[in-house]
Amino acid sequence: MVQARPIVSTPTENIPTFEQLGLGPALVEALSGLGYEEPTPIQRAALPPLLAGKDLLGIAATGTGKTAAFSLPLLQNLTPGKLDPYSTSALVLVPTRELAMQVAEAIHRYGQKLGVTVLPLYGGQPIGQQLRVLKRGVDVIVATPGRALDHLKRQSLLLDSVRTVVLDEADEMLDMGFAEDLEAILEATPEEHQTALFSATLPPRIASIAERHLQAPVHVRIAKEKVAPGTGPRVRQTAYIVPRAFKAATLGRVLDVEAPTAAIVFCRTRTEVDELTVSLNGRGWRAQALHGGMDQAQRDRVLKQFKTHAVELLIATDVAARGLDIEKLSHVVNYDVPNAPEAYVHRIGRTGRAGREGVAITLAEPREHRLLRNIEKLTGQRIEVATVPTVADLRARRLELVRASLREALVAGELDSYRTVVENLASEFDLVDVAAAAVKLIHDAQVEGHDEAEEDIPAMPQPSERPPKPGKNARAAARAGVGERPGPKAPRGDKRRAGPSQDFDMARLFIGVGRHAGVRPADLVGAIAGEAGVEGRRIGAIEIGDNYSLVEVPEPLADQIVAALRQATLRGKKVQVRRDRA
Repeated sequence: MVQARPIVSTPTENIPTFEQLGLGPALVEALSGLGYEEPTPIQRAALPPLLAGKDLLGIAATGTGKTAAFSLPLLQNLTPGKLDPYSTSALVLVPTRELAMQVAEAIHRYGQKLGVTVLPLYGGQPIGQQLRVLKRGVDVIVATPGRALDHLKRQSLLLDSVRTVVLDEADEMLDMGFAEDLEAILEATPEEHQTALFSATLPPRIASIAERHLQAPVHVRIAKEKVAPGTGPRVRQTAYIVPRAFKAATLGRVLDVEAPTAAIVFCRTRTEVDELTVSLNGRGWRAQALHGGMDQAQRDRVLKQFKTHAVELLIATDVAARGLDIEKLSHVVNYDVPNAPEAYVHRIGRTGRAGREGVAITLAEPREHRLLRNIEKLTGQRIEVATVPTVADLRARRLELVRASLREALVAGELDSYRTVVENLASEFDLVDVAAAAVKLIHDAQVEGHDEAEEDIPAMPQPSERPPKPGKNARAAARAGVGERPGPKAPRGDKRRAGPSQDFDMARLFIGVGRHAGVRPADLVGAIAGEAGVEGRRIGAIEIGDNYSLVEVPEPLADQIVAALRQATLRGKKVQVRRDRA
């Protein structure tokens, strides 16, 4: 039997620093450079036992900082150096291609100064490229279970030298059908190694894995703060689902349409704060940064400017914004979904006070739908998932602002000195045309240099109320990197139906690569999901010929997918992608 140690509690006062938790100077310096200011509850609870080499079973929701919680001890306990071909010192298993890339990128950033090598392994990527890197030996491998097992069978991944194994989002991996793969991988690891298992829940299947593969683990459970349902602030709550690459552009577009009088934009790190501040100032907003890297005099100066409305936007981290009470705050923006639902409640509680209307806006990445649902459960309030405003919406809003300005000028009067100009033009042109020309000049002056740079942001499909239950082909789709649960089992042969759950018309795409190149339906699903950010369950029938493939996709996303695939590679080479002419 696994002998569980007491659950580690999370302190609310005297929060320790990363250094006090036992991290070495190199990692502390790396975190400081990345803008991390203090450990999250899961990091405070998990770092000490993991640094001590103990096994750990961590129960905490997605987005609470688990990646740093297991990555930092893994890196500190690692001795970078020459490895045998196809060997690794640490293996991190994750459910999806996207998460594999995110975790690998995070570990690379944390351990860059340590000289640590990191490699993500997932389906949909040319295996030849992976083999070339594996042959040199890699310090840390972040893999989806399906691709890790493929390499084990090829003997291109050897686990004899593994010292640390991490299972991240274990409940998701089991839901996606990876139970047998996980068992096979764990059985291939040496008897003496450290294992960390993280999961949002603790169903019997997770407990069973912990029973077999963890030795006297420390149990860490991050309890949710008690918030009575329906006690959240009465504000208009809206979320926009956008790929990370389009977040800054989306924020600028939404702010232009919303036109807040005063807003706080919350970011996770101070590096993100600084970059976003520069970006928004470039769009014509008066924005100032507020984070832990600033001294007290700088913070006081920024807050004074914000409170006196010399600054419209305050771009801040949670730590720096603690305790702020700003009157007449019209908007709160979550540039990232908060680490915990409770943080969301605290953030948006800063607006909508004293009977005034408030607005809460959240920018979520496609894989963060579940975090939004968690917030809704906690608050008892619905978050409307809206479509990102288009260029046409933005122009209409700007014209509306011009109309409002003209109305104010008309009400204010004092127009006698301008009547002569209008009367002279009225003798030559229609009076309505004269007024329209004046509106045009005002509008053009307000948006000078902006319209040319405005491009439409890819529209993401709306999440369905009830996502389909995982089908028997979940493992194959997950190997291709699809984060959503796939639909019904594929028919035999080279045709596949993913069971799209929207009411959109479907468009058919021609992709100039087929069976002779070894292309499988999973490769196409993985490419579309990974490159275009489209959920796997939105993809319809796939037909693979000898030298071409036909894929059904939602009509509103067809052009976006074509553009993304033209920039990507399939089976290691560029391919022709277009709408099917048949």
